Amino acid sequence: MQQLSQLPSDPAFVQDPYPFYDRLRAAGPLAFWSDYAMPMAADHATVSALLRDRRFGREDPVPPDRPAHQADFWAVENHSMLELEPPRHTRLRAQVLRAFTSRRIAALGPEIAALAHELVDAFPSEPFDLLDAFARPLPVRVIARLLGVPEADAPSLLAWSNAMVGMYQARRTHADEVAAARAAAEFTSYLTDMFRAPAPNGLIAQLLAVEAENKLSRDETCATCILLLNAGHEATVHTLGNGVAGLCAADLWGAEVTPNLVEEVLRHDPPLHLFTRFAMEDVEAHGHQFARGDRVGLLLAAANRDPDVYSDPARFIPDRYPAAPASVSFGAGLHFCLGAPLARLELLEALRILAQRCPDLRVVEPPRYANIYHFHGLERLQVDVS
Repeated sequence: MQQLSQLPSDPAFVQDPYPFYDRLRAAGPLAFWSDYAMPMAADHATVSALLRDRRFGREDPVPPDRPAHQADFWAVENHSMLELEPPRHTRLRAQVLRAFTSRRIAALGPEIAALAHELVDAFPSEPFDLLDAFARPLPVRVIARLLGVPEADAPSLLAWSNAMVGMYQARRTHADEVAAARAAAEFTSYLTDMFRAPAPNGLIAQLLAVEAENKLSRDETCATCILLLNAGHEATVHTLGNGVAGLCAADLWGAEVTPNLVEEVLRHDPPLHLFTRFAMEDVEAHGHQFARGDRVGLLLAAANRDPDVYSDPARFIPDRYPAAPASVSFGAGLHFCLGAPLARLELLEALRILAQRCPDLRVVEPPRYANIYHFHGLERLQVDVS
């Protein structure tokens, strides 16, 4: 297996990781990324296959010892669907789907559109950061409404979310780990208060009803609420920012916002670049022998730029779909993103309203990506809509 080195916090890589992905992809189905000390899959076929391969999973079969200062973080994360395998994952996902139905999500469309209009109404006349004014507040307020918690608490939800996802960033420090654990404890305490008198039509009330049937534990209910906020909010913020920047760079701002355009936004510059799996047993896969507990990295963004699957993959082509295969931005298989329908709806409504209300939007400062790998999103997006 070919070995390649690339520091994930290197400034040039943070701004454009795709040339390195091309090198990894050219090295074969698996190549060893020495900075992560594990094999990586970078082509569409191998990433798709490993996402569906039940011999690999999210739950480490050889759990590591966790430092004491991280305890509050893992007290939540150890009950998260994202980190579990069957049979517990199967039970959790089935019960959450009872509350997180496609009908319920679809009904949010008019609310998302109205919220987008409200945010656009507040845009200043001078250049401003679109992330702070639009991309960040929209998804966190949608999740607050879905859960049934006060929208006025959105700043706290946002702060906790940002701190917790810091645990999955390559540049994390001891201070980041302490902050993530503190955020998890504070978020748990907040939800405990919300559970005492939940809003009758919110997702929290529905999850508590499932819990009352002894089909969810309190820890699982809490972890599910936190997962819905953290995963849904973080990804949608980055996708909105990357999508607007990508459309403007391609001189496509003003193109009709359709579901197919949204799919190209998700493919072209996705918010999550790396997802890991553990070998659940000793296994041979794609020419490599894995021992039980070994990790493999799945480079979702690299798979989305595979030239064997997507012609001219670096170009933003709005009518690429439905002829092109689906991207892997939402994963695949057992852990396919539960929030994919909500994310697609938010992107469709948000971009549609933004394009209608701000047809002359232009980026006035070169966008810069934040040092948050394995996430991929902008530090800010300065625009002018006048």
